[in-house]
Amino acid sequence: MHTGPLQPSADIAAVAARLVVDEGLDYASAKRQALRQLGLSGRIQLPDNAQLEAAIREHIAVFCPEEQAQALRALREVALLWMERLQAFRPHLAGAVWHGTATAHSDILLHLFCDDPKSAEWTLLDRGMAYQAGQATGVRGEVMESLTLRVRCEALQDWVMLHLVLHDLDDLRGALKPDAQGRRPRGDAAALRGLLDQFQDNSIEIQK
Repeated sequence: MHTGPLQPSADIAAVAARLVVDEGLDYASAKRQALRQLGLSGRIQLPDNAQLEAAIREHIAVFCPEEQAQALRALREVALLWMERLQAFRPHLAGAVWHGTATAHSDILLHLFCDDPKSAEWTLLDRGMAYQAGQATGVRGEVMESLTLRVRCEALQDWVMLHLVLHDLDDLRGALKPDAQGRRPRGDAAALRGLLDQFQDNSIEIQK
């Protein structure tokens, strides 16, 4: 992917990016495996997530731009479907599917903001939906309760993992505060529809 000597963190980011895109590893696991593949010491400074994300975007642009774009659209459509189903809990999309780096290996991450976080779980139970209870990182970096479902993505002809992170309604305040890169860290259904419309407009322009 690169020519000439690189700083260790750039080497790690390049290898980790390939592992994220091609194998679906999470950022932390990809960094650790990249260290092992490169034969580097654990004392080497690892790239931060912003550097790794930049490397992921570069890898996608070089090796799989069309394939990734189609997978991203498919996952965003599934995300929107579930946001509409769970609209009572003010769902906001986050993670790779929101930021545009998702591939066919990526999970969908929704943050729910509920008057009573347990009510989302009751809704799944009432609808007979199987889920796995666990924990995930919340909007402020804290550990929150989460529910994980295995949902079908017909466009990919595969199953994907949908993670629902449960928040109190008060947590919605500040949930859209820009991140360290000045981006909205998550978006609601209307924002996601805008991204999908933009994708459609770009596809029409390419076909002309």
